[in-house]
Amino acid sequence: MTFFVEDEIASQPDCWQRAIELAPEVADRLPQAGERVAFVGCGTSWFMAQVAAAWWEGNGKGEADAWTADEFAYTRRYDRVVAITRSGTTSEVLEVLEKLAGSVKTTVLLGAQDTPATKVADQVVDLSFADEQSVVQTRFATTVLALLRAHIGVDTSSLVEAGRQALTVELPDAWVTSEQVTFVGRHWSVGLANEAALKFRESSSSWAESYPALDYRHGPISIASTNRLVWCFGEAPAGLADQVSATGATFIDHDLDPVADLVVAQRLAIARAVRLGLNPDQPRNLSRSVVLDDES
Repeated sequence: MTFFVEDEIASQPDCWQRAIELAPEVADRLPQAGERVAFVGCGTSWFMAQVAAAWWEGNGKGEADAWTADEFAYTRRYDRVVAITRSGTTSEVLEVLEKLAGSVKTTVLLGAQDTPATKVADQVVDLSFADEQSVVQTRFATTVLALLRAHIGVDTSSLVEAGRQALTVELPDAWVTSEQVTFVGRHWSVGLANEAALKFRESSSSWAESYPALDYRHGPISIASTNRLVWCFGEAPAGLADQVSATGATFIDHDLDPVADLVVAQRLAIARAVRLGLNPDQPRNLSRSVVLDDES
């Protein structure tokens, strides 16, 4: 049986290419150098916001924060708020856009069109070519990153090819059957680690955690053991691989662009779900969009 999410994962390099080509066309709708920016989302979109904010500041474009929408700080001054939402119906994101209407420039990076988000944001970037049928987000999230990466000026020259390589990376059976995975990252890849752990939990109902790579040694390494994985996005801190190996856990550190490495982690999450007899398109207790009632 083929699941929607498997095809969506495989389509990511093509989606990234389209996003990179789209970036110059929509540049005027995206943050401008010198602006103080808040990137906002929920769940996966919040983790993509973390990556984007780190890129914005790390590349000298200005100050940036990443907020999960329900915790947005309305007391802070921003020149622009960029909301990330695949469905365009997420209650908390819509609330942020509605409250900021007329006072702060807002841009929404959107999958499904003809949704409430198009009516409350000042600018809309149409990413419907990366929308998905699976409840679990994969290609929409990474396509958002490809677009913002190209706009911000982070090198994209080898990104698409790295994505294609990620689709061929072997997934050893010992990884698929491992009882626990910890994902770690540094700087902008911490957001990727957070997203990889979420994907693993969502898709396969399995135990996964995420931490900044250096902070991992301040306590969380205590859970490392045989039949467990520690997966590092980007260059690992000196000595970490040896410390993890000494616990009996398997240390994974691919020589891939971290965004492409997220594709490998997505594939592992789906492979484990299938091994456990689960439907990764329809994870338990989840829906495509979280829409809260008025009493929430």
